[in-house]
Amino acid sequence: MRIAFYAPLKAPTHPVPSGDRRVARAFLQALRLAGHEVVLASRFRSWEGAGSQERQSTLEGRGRAIAARLIAQYRSDAGARPDLWFTYHLYHKAPDWLGPPVAAALGLPYVVAEASAAAKQSRGPWARGYEAACAAMARADALIQLNGDDAEGVARVVPDAKRIARLPPFLDTAPYRRATPARSSIAAAHGLDAEMPWLLTVAMMRSGAKLASYRVLAAAMAPLLAQPWQLVLVGDGPARREVKMLFAGFPEDRTRFLGVLPGTMLPALYASSDLYLWPAIHEAFGMSFLEAQAAGLPVVAGRERGVPELVRDGETGILVPPGDSRAFAAGVARLLAEGERRRAMGRRGRALIGAAHDIAPAAERLGSILAGAVERRRAA
Repeated sequence: MRIAFYAPLKAPTHPVPSGDRRVARAFLQALRLAGHEVVLASRFRSWEGAGSQERQSTLEGRGRAIAARLIAQYRSDAGARPDLWFTYHLYHKAPDWLGPPVAAALGLPYVVAEASAAAKQSRGPWARGYEAACAAMARADALIQLNGDDAEGVARVVPDAKRIARLPPFLDTAPYRRATPARSSIAAAHGLDAEMPWLLTVAMMRSGAKLASYRVLAAAMAPLLAQPWQLVLVGDGPARREVKMLFAGFPEDRTRFLGVLPGTMLPALYASSDLYLWPAIHEAFGMSFLEAQAAGLPVVAGRERGVPELVRDGETGILVPPGDSRAFAAGVARLLAEGERRRAMGRRGRALIGAAHDIAPAAERLGSILAGAVERRRAA
């Protein structure tokens, strides 16, 4: 099939790296692996994060105008017309103003992956976006859920369970599973001590939940300064200064800020590290947990939302209560002290992620979901 792909929160071509962009790109890769031709329908970003009614109204108008142009284009050019519309990640702050009208005008199957609906937003500053997101979900011929934490809200909007399909978060695990440690070269390139354990964090640096996670991380690591380790921080963003200040009291040799690294460099860094750390405050699930474990790296994380579906507590890592820096520190200390257990967790994580979260079975499952959506649209 020819599939029109759209991500209202952040296009897969967006220049700023993020977990959301990684998941969007993973879906593109999986759809193509399943044998479909995928075309990015639009880069239009409908996200509005401040609760501005005026800005939301402007975005709605712009989205409706783009949808009208797409309808005209597809009607005039049969070669460009898609067989199915696929929207990734819609919710009250990033509703889909394009997919529903285009799909309705052309009679296309409409598929949504990773939607969420929090009823409290029906009365808040994003009430119009919530209404639009719910309308899109109700119109969808298939709803793909990556995060079980969203299931209850989605089920209230779409009571027809046949249209809802679970798909575990996935990635192409091969580059991570095949990665080999390169501690000497990485140490030389970034001023790391190859004799110390490397504790790795890969996350954007921005206000809100990300900065809150960094606060927990800094608070957890401060009591462990008597032990040898280096904290390697990969990522950047508008809150970089605030993040660096959180670690300002640490000895200079304990933290290394590497900024944003090319994706091709990450597998070797994961494989060369000893432990992956991320408190995951309000994290939906976290693609970095998949990457780390696929490379054989055990995890210490907060027990947030969909994280327990990716990190098996006691098997591939340690999960602690959200925001509990003392429990987080205890988990880190335990795995630093128990090298064999840490390595066993890493082996177990690599095997589990390869079996349950690889892109190949995800592409096969995705193909089946789309076939069901096409049949439902034909029968409608």
